[in-house]
Amino acid sequence: MATESNLNVREKLIQHGLSELNQHGIQDFSVRRVATACGLSCAAPYKHFEDKTQFIASIIEHVIDEWESYIPAVIARYPDDLRQQLVEISIRYVEFLVENSHFRSIIMLKNPDLDQQYKALRLRLTNTSRTLVYRYCEIAKIPKEVMNFKLYVIRSLIYGAALMFDNNEMEYTEENIEYVRRAIIREFDLP
Repeated sequence: MATESNLNVREKLIQHGLSELNQHGIQDFSVRRVATACGLSCAAPYKHFEDKTQFIASIIEHVIDEWESYIPAVIARYPDDLRQQLVEISIRYVEFLVENSHFRSIIMLKNPDLDQQYKALRLRLTNTSRTLVYRYCEIAKIPKEVMNFKLYVIRSLIYGAALMFDNNEMEYTEENIEYVRRAIIREFDLP
C-alpha cells in the first residue's frame, strides 16, 4: 500500500519529470537528472515507476488528469446545451494550454519510437472534444465528412490560438478569447 510519503515522492518525481521533458525533450530525458533534481538516489524513481517509458507515461497521464479536472464544471454549467459545452470546453482548452505552457510540450509530444505506446493517452486527451463534436454533428444531422472537417477546424482553432497567444502574435485578453469563441461558434453555424 502506498504511503503519503511515497505519494509525495512520486508527485515530486512527476513534477520534476515534467520540467525535464520541457527542457530536454523525450529523446534526452534523463531519469538520473530527475532524481538528482528531487534530491533522490538514481534508483529511487524505479520504486515508483517500472522503467523510463512508464515514468514518461505517468507524466503524460498527470497532464491529462489535470486537463480532465476542468471538464465536469464546464459540462455542469451547460447541462442541456451540447453546443455550448463544446464551445466552452474548446475555450477552456485554449486557456489551459496558454496558462499551463509547461504542459504544452507534453501534449504535443512526438516520438516515433514511443508513438504506439502513447497513442491511447493522446486519444484520451482529445476524447471529450471529439465526442462532443461527433455527438453534436449527429444530432444536427451533419454528414460524417463534414463532421471530420469541423473537428479539424475546431482543433486548429484551439491549437492555433494557443500558439498565437504564446508567441505574442495575439495578446492573451478576454477580447481575443472572445474572437476564438466566435470563430468556434461560427464554424457550427456554417454548413
